[in-house]
Amino acid sequence: MKIHEDVPVRMAATVMLVRDDEVSKDIEVFVMQRTLKAAFAGGLYVFPGGKLDDIDGGSHIEHLCDGLTDEEASGLLQISSGGLAFWVAAIRECFEEAGVLLARDTKTGEYIRFDDADVAARFEAYRHEVHDGKLGMHELCEKESLRLATDAIEYVSHWITPVGEPRRFDTRFFLARAPQAQDPLHDDGETIASLWVSPNEALAMFERGELAMMPPTVRNLEFLQPHRTADDALIAATKVGIPPAILPRIRVDSEGKVLGVVLPGEPGYDELA
Repeated sequence: MKIHEDVPVRMAATVMLVRDDEVSKDIEVFVMQRTLKAAFAGGLYVFPGGKLDDIDGGSHIEHLCDGLTDEEASGLLQISSGGLAFWVAAIRECFEEAGVLLARDTKTGEYIRFDDADVAARFEAYRHEVHDGKLGMHELCEKESLRLATDAIEYVSHWITPVGEPRRFDTRFFLARAPQAQDPLHDDGETIASLWVSPNEALAMFERGELAMMPPTVRNLEFLQPHRTADDALIAATKVGIPPAILPRIRVDSEGKVLGVVLPGEPGYDELA
């Protein structure tokens, strides 16, 4: 693998959707497998997410967000402005990739439901329009009288792709309860498979080589692992505070060949450039 320097860092947002499994009495999280053809993380299992778009932030969208202003969001992320765009991007990407829309009907105050066939078909069409850039989230909200549930999404971790990778992302990870009457499903484009799985089982499958995942995915599953319900995980998320930025480093041999990635706190991290 070639070491790439001076690669621009793109802002990104990812959301862990969780629910309670009535059979196992355990928490489950939704994961998807990226297409093998993907330029980044091909074939790996990830949470719904992606890079921020310019349209994710601004006054045109802020008034449609519940319980969170740009100033408040920016404070949580410790940036000067534009923080709310990360929450909006997480909602948009979740809708595009998994078909789940974290938004409430302004009339009922409840999450939009897709258990009516006509409603489901209408929003499936919206999903493709949003993905193709033909419809903004603010336009969707205004068309369907919705508000984005930014107050129900908790910020839990912050990861930055190592220097030297061909693509780099500054990614904020969020946690949200999956709405009822909405069934997540991969898009058969950017993602080719999906499943609900308990954090314990996902980590066991990772150890057995059955689920290929990047370190940020594994670490966030470890955050969920001690919790048996979605409520418990969300309560724990509110106590995280301001997560530190985690910047892994690449270990190479004398010829510049990449040997692996080292995380903060692991042996040899401080000695790496």
